[in-house]
Formats: sequence, C-alpha cells, structure tokens
Amino acid sequence: MIAVIGASGRSGAALCRALKAAGRPFIPVVRNAAHWIATGISAEAVFADLEDARALRVALAGATVVVNTAHARHAPAVLAAAPEGARFVFLGSTRRFSQWADAHGDGVRAGEAAFVASGRAGVMLHPTMIYGATGEDNVQRLAALLRRLPVAPLPGGGRALVQPIHQEDLSRCILAAINIEWTRPEVMVVAGPEPLPYRDFLAAVARASGLKPPPVIDLPVALLEAVAPLTRWVPRVPTIGAEEVRRLVEDKAFPVAEMRDRLGVVGRPLAEGLAATFRQG
Repeated sequence: MIAVIGASGRSGAALCRALKAAGRPFIPVVRNAAHWIATGISAEAVFADLEDARALRVALAGATVVVNTAHARHAPAVLAAAPEGARFVFLGSTRRFSQWADAHGDGVRAGEAAFVASGRAGVMLHPTMIYGATGEDNVQRLAALLRRLPVAPLPGGGRALVQPIHQEDLSRCILAAINIEWTRPEVMVVAGPEPLPYRDFLAAVARASGLKPPPVIDLPVALLEAVAPLTRWVPRVPTIGAEEVRRLVEDKAFPVAEMRDRLGVVGRPLAEGLAATFRQG
C-alpha cells in the first residue's frame, strides 16, 4: 500500500490524482479534513499531524511505500513512524543547493541528511521550480506582476539560469520512483528538459499569459532587496520577498540524465507546459 503524506497540498494532491488515474490504491495522510475535501479527490483519508508520533505511526501502519510530499524537514518523524521494510520517496527541493541560507533550504538539507544517515531504502527527489499545479502561484504570480509593470527590473539583467519542471512531470517522476526497488537511500534532482536565462523564462510566461514581454532593466541586487518588502503594501501586486530577489542571481540549472535514465521521465518543453497552465486558469 502507498501512503501519501501531505496529500492535500499541491504536489500531494497532484500525485493522488495520478495514482487514482493509474488505478493504484493509496492512503492519503492529511492534517486537515477540510483541505482534503477541497481537493475533490474521492478517497478516504487518514488524519495525522507530523508532530504527533503516535498518530503518524497509526496512519502509516501497513504501508509498503511512504511518499512524503510535505516539507523534507519532517523526514526524521516519517522515518521513525514508518513500518520496518517500507520504501520511501521524499520530496525535497533544489533550494538545498542554494548559497543563500534560509529556513526552507536548511530544512531540506537537514531532512536529506537524516534520510541518508538512516540507511533506509528510497529516494529523495529534489525538484526545481514547480509550475502547472492546480492552484500553483509561481508563474501565476509572475504573470500578475508583469501586468502591473511596464519594465522588468531584474538583478544581473535576468541572465541567471532556471529550469522549471511541470507538476505533471514531477508526478510522473514520483510514480516511477514508487515502482523502483530501492536498496539504499539515494538523492536525485528532477527538472525541466533544459535551462534557460530567467529573462527568457519571464518572456515565455508573458507570452503564455497573453502579454507582451516587457523590456528588462538591470538593477543591483541590494536595491531590489530593499524595495521588495514594499510590495506587500502595493494593491494588486504580488508580495515579493528579499530572499526571492537573492535567488534571481543564482544559476539553478541541473543535469537530467539520471532522471531520464532511471525514472524514464523527460520533462515537457516550457512553452508547452506554460500553455497548458494558462489554459486551466
């Protein structure tokens, strides 16, 4: 039996829909009943907080594969509560490779370290920026911002590389990982088919959302970091954090040969994924 922790979240719900479409039995493990009902997925969930060790053990009893789509910092709790002999698929993030310290990346690094040290069989998948999920706000927030700005102020002129992965491709990676008989803890990056400069990604989002790509102007990181917190006070403009600005000057490009060869997944081209994303609203 496959237990999916975090089943009411974006990646968790997308995986549950994929499992249901494939006719695979699964147990959604969620914390909030209302959030699970809101997904519209017809499957009976079990309820457990990741900080309640006893409830989590009960929820995972009998699971042969445990998929954790909640934050990777919860890996120690999941490892402790899962049945002996269960295999694991953890969802991490390429934030673990960032040079900038933040709570999210630190939590992913700690979760990965705990998983590797456990010696338990499975894999931690580190996706790049995820887009295309029901309710996702990565490209939607960017499109909303582009509607309000006459120019795109980007540190370094937007030359840093990004490699977004579509949510459906991430679900395909998780499904493939579920089927593999892992014998030890492994770690793998999953990403879109090829990297591109952020300025080109921005232009692709603009075109997919029906907008003309704005001119890009190069502004210093320090200036944009100082201005970013003010976005919370500007009506109809998405809030941008200073940490998001810092990551705009960091290359986020990764080889995908392992994803292709071991999981059998090749991500869809960005233009195709964005077109599907904006069609679904």
